[in-house]
Parts: sequence; structure tokens; C-alpha cells
Amino acid sequence: MLSLQLIDGLEAGTDEAGRGCLSGPVTAAAVILPADFEEPLLNDSKKLTEKQRYFLRPIIEEKALAFAVAHCSPSEIDKINILNASIEAMHRALKKLKLNPIHILVDGNRFHPFQNIPHKCIIKGDGKYQNIAAASVLAKTYRDDIMLELDQKHPEYDWKNNKGYPTKKHREAIKKIGTTIHHRKTFRLLPEQLQIKF
Repeated sequence: MLSLQLIDGLEAGTDEAGRGCLSGPVTAAAVILPADFEEPLLNDSKKLTEKQRYFLRPIIEEKALAFAVAHCSPSEIDKINILNASIEAMHRALKKLKLNPIHILVDGNRFHPFQNIPHKCIIKGDGKYQNIAAASVLAKTYRDDIMLELDQKHPEYDWKNNKGYPTKKHREAIKKIGTTIHHRKTFRLLPEQLQIKF
């Protein structure tokens, strides 16, 4: 059973999805849950099936006191690096919340202070706190939605299945036809030292 929160009061959990991908945005969500929130199925999104994640999303959105989702584009990732882009996406999500939290729980071990609100970084926090787990589910599903839309324009990269992660099929397509504006040019797109057309 995940803990609801670390402190009493309006505490936001935040998490990101898509950090290790070769293409697409990095997406973050921030969620403030009510004190009486209960959902036994909720867990780290990586431990849930796709069906479970999409089942949970409307429950989280309906019961949350506030939630928001935000992104950093591939060009932003290339400009400021993936760590800073992940944190920036979290900041954008927190800024969009309709309620101001008094504390922030962050999945992982790195974060930049946000609006002088106290925060705590929790390694593997998405498997320990419900508000972070809820954020992980929203971030993952909203990012997957984007990758499914992009797949319709670029089916050769198989994004509907790999969601931008470095699978064999994804890298073979990069090797064969090059990259798109949705690829992160500063990432190691191919394991071999090959020339890629940007």
C-alpha cells in the first residue's frame, strides 16, 4: 500500500515520463490528492499495464484536488539537456495547478526549487507515494498519446509500439531513413559511429 503523502495539507506529487527516449517530448505531471484518496491499483506506472494506466487516468483526474500535465520538446531537450528539461517540465506542470501546494514530493534525486515551496526528492517515489504514482500515470499516458499521434505521421519508426524508446526497429529506421524534428539530436541515436542526416 502506497503512502498517501508525506505531510498534512496540500502536497503535490510530480514525476516525468520519456527521459530515456530517442524521440518525442519529456512529459511531466503534478497531482494533489485529497486526504481520503484510496485506489489499491495505483502504483508506479512502469509496474502497471497500459490498460491499467488508462483505467486509472480518469479516476485520478476526477478525484484529484488538482492536476496538470506539461512537456518539454525535443529541441528544448537538445538545448538544455534531458535532466534540466525533465525538471523544467515538472515546473511547468506545477505552475499549471489550480491550487498552490505547500509541499512538493519529487520522484528521483534531482530537482530545482520551485517558487520557494519546500520539496523532497524521493528515489523510486512513484512506488512509495500515491501522489507521485498518480503523476507518473498521467505523465506516461499523456506522453503515450502524443507518440501515438506522431506515429500516424511517421509509422516507419514504430512509435505506436516503442513510444520513442531505443528499440531495434526504431534504430533500424533511423539508420535507414534518418531522423525527424521529433528526434533528440543530442542523444546517441545509433550504437554505431554512423553519419546521420539531421
